[in-house]
Amino acid sequence: MLERAKMATDDIPLDDKAKRMRDLLSSFYYPYHGSSPKAHSNYENLDSINSASFNPEHYMNLLVQKSNLEELLRKHVEMAAEIKNLDTDLQMLVYENYNKFISATDAIKWMKSNIVGMEANMEQLLDKIMSVQSRSDRVNTSLFEKREHIEKLHRTRNLLRKVQGKLFSDSESIQARAEAAVLLKQLDFPVDSLQAKLLEKLEQSLGDLQLKTNEIENVLRESNDPSKQGKGFDSVPGIGHEVSVHGFAEAIRAYRVIFPDSESQLIKLAQNLVIKHFEMTEQRVKRRISSTNFLGALRAIWDDVLLMDGVLSEAALSNFSLEVAHATVKKYVASTFTYLLQDISDALLKVKVSPKEAAEEHPLQAALEASKKTVLQGSMDVLLDFRQLLDEKLGLLVKLRAFIIDWVQEGFQDFFRSLDGCFLLLSGRKNSSSQDQGFSEGALGEKVLAGLVLVLAQLSVFIEQTAIPRISEEIAASFSSGGARGHEHGHVFISGEICQLFQLGGEKLLHHYINIRTRRVSTLLRKRFTTPNWVKHKEPREVHMFVDLFLQELKAVGSEVKQILPEGLLRKHQRSDSNGSTNSSRSNALLDDKMSRSNTQKARSQLLETHLAKLFKQKIEIFTKVEYTQESVETTIVKLCLKSLQEYVRLQTFNRSGFQQIQLDIHFLRTLLKENIEAEEAIDFLLDEVIVAASERCLDPIPLEPPILDKLVQVKLSKSKEHNLVKPLDVGR
Repeated sequence: MLERAKMATDDIPLDDKAKRMRDLLSSFYYPYHGSSPKAHSNYENLDSINSASFNPEHYMNLLVQKSNLEELLRKHVEMAAEIKNLDTDLQMLVYENYNKFISATDAIKWMKSNIVGMEANMEQLLDKIMSVQSRSDRVNTSLFEKREHIEKLHRTRNLLRKVQGKLFSDSESIQARAEAAVLLKQLDFPVDSLQAKLLEKLEQSLGDLQLKTNEIENVLRESNDPSKQGKGFDSVPGIGHEVSVHGFAEAIRAYRVIFPDSESQLIKLAQNLVIKHFEMTEQRVKRRISSTNFLGALRAIWDDVLLMDGVLSEAALSNFSLEVAHATVKKYVASTFTYLLQDISDALLKVKVSPKEAAEEHPLQAALEASKKTVLQGSMDVLLDFRQLLDEKLGLLVKLRAFIIDWVQEGFQDFFRSLDGCFLLLSGRKNSSSQDQGFSEGALGEKVLAGLVLVLAQLSVFIEQTAIPRISEEIAASFSSGGARGHEHGHVFISGEICQLFQLGGEKLLHHYINIRTRRVSTLLRKRFTTPNWVKHKEPREVHMFVDLFLQELKAVGSEVKQILPEGLLRKHQRSDSNGSTNSSRSNALLDDKMSRSNTQKARSQLLETHLAKLFKQKIEIFTKVEYTQESVETTIVKLCLKSLQEYVRLQTFNRSGFQQIQLDIHFLRTLLKENIEAEEAIDFLLDEVIVAASERCLDPIPLEPPILDKLVQVKLSKSKEHNLVKPLDVGR
């Protein structure tokens, strides 16, 4: 009883849901339940009756051990109820299956009763189907040829639509259009009605070809890549150009077959193609083209000409292209000289006035050397480019060889004449015309630089003595024989004439430089002598400031000539004893003699007559020929300035103080000029003449004592050194 009570306490009844959960968990974790009774004996329960490994005896023993009498009775009642429910479910299942079986039996009986007579109907249907098939075969046989013909016509119509669309499509190539036209001809399409329109399209394609070539040229010109700039037919655009021209040639070939009566129109189109190519080349020549690219363009054109000759020999494009090329090559030669002239002008226009405006310490010398290099090396480069034209074996250039030789010689002749005119224009000695505006526009304005004029003068000497002989040798070596003019007419380039032209031009420019510098000093002197009232002039205290300005002008001259002109042999002015003025002391003697005379009008007239006679005797030896040397140019400018000073003095009337001021200024000038200017005797003579002229125009010509003069001059020199106002002239030495 105790054991049963304990078992009753341990085994608490569970509800159906808890049992079901336990069975599910037990079946999940112990799927092999019952295979090892010893191992699972502790886990077996009364719910294992539904297991596949159910053991009735073991189950009953377990049930008796774990359940009391009441539980056994309750279990009995439950099992009886479950058995009854299972019997009821089985009975219901049997009834349902029986009903389905009866329904299937009835359906089979109905089918058996209705299928009687169907076989005969099927045989009739088969006969009808065979009859329809027979009649369909007879119809197909009778309509086969017509249907094939209709399908062929339909395909032909579609093909014609595609071909006509390709024929007039702007997106198709020229060659594709030509192939479409040939196909229409093969299809027996009446293409004669399309002749005008097709030829119009072909002419339009010629314009498109020109447009595409120009677009490629613009892209290359705007590119920043130096390796692509300036390239033409001989480089990147060559491939596309050849393809386009080849398509155009094939179109000409096709249209010639399709339209036999269109030969004149096709010849005109072929000639237009050549003309457009040369026009485009001329446009590139205007933008400056190298000889390599120019030859490349001519090669491409000549290849096109040969291609078109093979297609349309009646056009005789070889001869036609020769006529057009004659003008193009001539323009190239002329433009080459034009650009060379522009390069020289640009080099000259870089001349600056002072070192502050230029990066070089000697701007005039740098400009001269650059201009020399541009003239000589530029001319040599031009001859080399033209030599390439002569050496080229291209049939087009071979026929023009004689003309090229004449154009080169004539071009150099005209080039140097134009260069001489350019020099005159830059120097201000020639007014700018419409054709010369490119050389002076915005460059110099109204003011002509004296240094530039000196550079032009020395450059003219270089051209005469160096450039022309060198160029003449090259022309004689490569461009002297084979010209179209023939030997009986002589050479077009005459070096002697050009040398003479620049010799005269150089001398004019040198004198022009001297005149420019002299005029500036003359302006200074005019202001000096027209401003004060010389009759009321005060006693001189110091050298007048105009002397400093005069010396500054001479210093500027010395700086310019030192950069440009070579040093020359020293040349002393010699005077004969017969003229009464062998040295400056003789002039001083005249001055002393004049001072001792009375101030009567008669003595003044006699002294003036003596002075004029003496001046005319000395003129030839004082004003000698100007040479291309530093000393000659500087001395000539000083002489002219002193002569101008003398003339201004003669136009004034002086009191004693005014005369003494002139005497002091001249004495100071004499001191500096004697140290820095050659031809001392001539300078002394001209300075003496200024004093004589002042004494003649003085109301009371009493000079300052020499000690006073020397003292005032020393004071001026001391002040100049302290304030660094007057530096050594550095001229003539």
